[in-house]
Amino acid sequence: MSRVADHDERRHQVASAVGQLISAEGLNAVTVAKTAARAGISVGLVQHYFRTKDEMLLFTYHHVLERIEQRETDLVARSETVGTRIEHIVLDALRESLPLDDERRQEWRVALAFTGRAADDPRLAEVKVAALRRRRARIAEAVTNAKECGEVPEATDADTAAARIAAYADGLIGHVFADPTGMPPAAAQAALGDHLASVFTGECRLRGRAPGERPA
Repeated sequence: MSRVADHDERRHQVASAVGQLISAEGLNAVTVAKTAARAGISVGLVQHYFRTKDEMLLFTYHHVLERIEQRETDLVARSETVGTRIEHIVLDALRESLPLDDERRQEWRVALAFTGRAADDPRLAEVKVAALRRRRARIAEAVTNAKECGEVPEATDADTAAARIAAYADGLIGHVFADPTGMPPAAAQAALGDHLASVFTGECRLRGRAPGERPA
């Protein structure tokens, strides 16, 4: 294993330990000593990779948001290879980010803890804003592609539609996480599907063609 790979692996190991602590005890309970113990490494080694606790927390916030985003990206890539309807690709990607099981609930327990802190920490806020912008951009790209193939009306503004879809999905995250009994997974997924269906109202004219091929 290269030094760079080992370095990244150690940083991710520490971030995972921080996430476990936040999930179990809350953000305020995190210390360098507790993190080291949870990760099974020395305090000195944690401090070798992160000079301060704040630096460690900042990296952890990056890490959890990137992990959620990477799952969405991987799912989109797999779906595109089999010619899935764009509406369904967007639905599956957004559904992947909902806290529908224990693993994803833990991720959002961590992400939401940092979201609250970001209101008073410009560095955390910058991470959050960047993630939100990437999310809207990905959705806007999907809407643009859907306009080209006919799934979305040509007059639709992609950025406006993306903002509405992202806001709706983010709102569902809050409801599912805080009230899983009142907003069970099936209801959340159905609501998200209904919302997307109001945007993706047409049929794709390009189905069955090779990528990039247009009608004659």
